[in-house]
Amino acid sequence: MKKLHKGFTMPSAAYSVPRKAIKRYKPIDRPPQIGDVLYGVVDTIGQHKSLENKEGRIHTIHHGTHAIFVFGNRYAPDYYEGVIPVESDFTEVDLLARSGVVGQVLSKSGMVISPTRIKPLGYACDGEGKVINTKDYSLINPKATEKKSPRAKLILNIGTAMNAGKSAAATACVYALSVHDKEVRASKVTGTASLKDILSMNDAGAAHYSDFTFLGYPSTYLIEEDEILDIFNKLDLKYANNKDNYWVVEFADGINQRETAMLLQSPAVRERIHKLIFCAADSFGAIGGLHVLKNKFDLVPDAISGVCSSSPLHIRELSEYTDIPVFNSLNVDPKELFDILSTPRKRNKKRLAAV
Repeated sequence: MKKLHKGFTMPSAAYSVPRKAIKRYKPIDRPPQIGDVLYGVVDTIGQHKSLENKEGRIHTIHHGTHAIFVFGNRYAPDYYEGVIPVESDFTEVDLLARSGVVGQVLSKSGMVISPTRIKPLGYACDGEGKVINTKDYSLINPKATEKKSPRAKLILNIGTAMNAGKSAAATACVYALSVHDKEVRASKVTGTASLKDILSMNDAGAAHYSDFTFLGYPSTYLIEEDEILDIFNKLDLKYANNKDNYWVVEFADGINQRETAMLLQSPAVRERIHKLIFCAADSFGAIGGLHVLKNKFDLVPDAISGVCSSSPLHIRELSEYTDIPVFNSLNVDPKELFDILSTPRKRNKKRLAAV
């Protein structure tokens, strides 16, 4: 085993791992698993030119930068689909996200360039030579195993796809509730490690914020269904026990994406929804998404937001198909949104017919 260079960057994908836990690194002698921690050096700069550390600071990287990385899968239509290598004889890996998630790119959007390439130096180990895995360092370990009712009101933000505006909508919900003196907790349950979204919700007033990295997952793409439900349930048990509070949650990507669809089909999730926010990039995407949401999941949102909500023309087109209220997450009226979020949930027959 060898010592690491002093001053190596600790990325947000390894959020749950204490820096002091990493003592040495050793040769790669087996295929990696999700959460395995890699010590490597930047070999070729591509799409990602920086790393986000555990505090949310953005570090510029260069050829020769030494850092910690974490093996994980990524599903990002606007960037890459990437997976963990199945063999152990790889000589380079791709930087799949600024948070330090690495794997091998299977496909990429034409809007991005080739990924930054990392030369592996070895698996990061603890003092006894055991390979560090982020999943062994969960920060969320609820004492209770069963949920007691009534619980905090869940405001769930979902959408048509990546970059539909879900994070901005969730942040707006946090703001509207917090300025009305409501205690708010915020979580992102699925996706790829990135502190930006949950820190934005913290800035808007969330007293506590969290995501799957708090449980040791660098990403959630391709994990088992019981694991994704365990993440949701543990975050629920940790942050949503007070009936007077609100729990604002985001599911990444679109409603047809594997893990998001699993959650939306789960009774454990569906029975917890107090208000459902649906986000889309344009009016036609919103209209089509409403149909899929109803026909596939038997769900009708309480409000529509996302990129489409910033355009009066998109809103006008939407109004021809549904009377579900629309709020502009980038220029939110906190009282109007609070009224939507705080009223009891009910199924509106007119809205069901309209969509």
